[in-house]
Amino acid sequence: MLKNVLVTGASGFIGRHVVRAALTKPGARVRLVHRGPQAFTGERIEAVRADLTDPASLTGLCEGIDAVVHCASRVGGTEQSLHTVNDLGTRALVAEALRCRVRRVVYVSTAAVYGRGPFRGAGPDLQPAPASATSRTRVAAERHVLAAGGTVLRPHLVYGTGDRWVLPQLAGLVRLLGAGVACASVHSAVDVGVLAKAAVTIAVQEGDLPGAFHVNHPRPVPAAALIALVTAHLDLPEADLLPLERARELAGGIPLALHHLEMLGADHWFRSDRIWRELGCDPGQAPADGFAAHLAWYRPLLRAAARAGGA
Repeated sequence: MLKNVLVTGASGFIGRHVVRAALTKPGARVRLVHRGPQAFTGERIEAVRADLTDPASLTGLCEGIDAVVHCASRVGGTEQSLHTVNDLGTRALVAEALRCRVRRVVYVSTAAVYGRGPFRGAGPDLQPAPASATSRTRVAAERHVLAAGGTVLRPHLVYGTGDRWVLPQLAGLVRLLGAGVACASVHSAVDVGVLAKAAVTIAVQEGDLPGAFHVNHPRPVPAAALIALVTAHLDLPEADLLPLERARELAGGIPLALHHLEMLGADHWFRSDRIWRELGCDPGQAPADGFAAHLAWYRPLLRAAARAGGA
């Protein structure tokens, strides 16, 4: 087993779970890359300050490291800032890993690199077709990792404790509309803890697993199930569902709401069986049950959305 693991983005949603997963491996030591306050301490943890916008700060970062799990990405900002972090920063990180003879590089990317969809049962032969500056620069980051023989993971919806995007954003949309939306679409999703375990398993195992992989639960979750979960906590009647076209009319002046509706209304189902076979890992609960298992985290966020709706 490869024991010395570097984690970038260790203070982020996915990165925190990757650190916890790495620390479950006997004898593993974790070097954390952070720019601000770091949340982990312990005898098997080393915290190092570095910044992907400053390649010079990466010098020596990978000395003594066996594997890198790269979770740091910029998802908003100017096109130049996205290029600087996602493209140039990843290129510099991979170059440093190669210089230090790191055995394994794993990059946690996103299925958003495929564009807007719809995708139904899409296989691993699907080619990226990025539709935003964020996705374009993350495809560039993927290329650096793949050229070095590394592994790229492409989840779609990542949920669980710490998530402030999937259900919270859906709750904001439903609150804005004042009702749920009638959708027949399905979406790939993965529990953040399961994703983290997969990334760490790839990082520390002896055999290489080069290439890009979908990493979601094999069974997609119906959008209707997510909407029902949200409407129940916003105290809205489940039966009061808006047709998608009517929802688009109501959200007409708000680009972000229209983007969410476009995503929600189209299938985003990516076949992910291969990764679990390769790793011999359990993909966890089906998402319809998995989201409910994290209600202790989501409930206060949904209640806050409900209060905001009544303000």
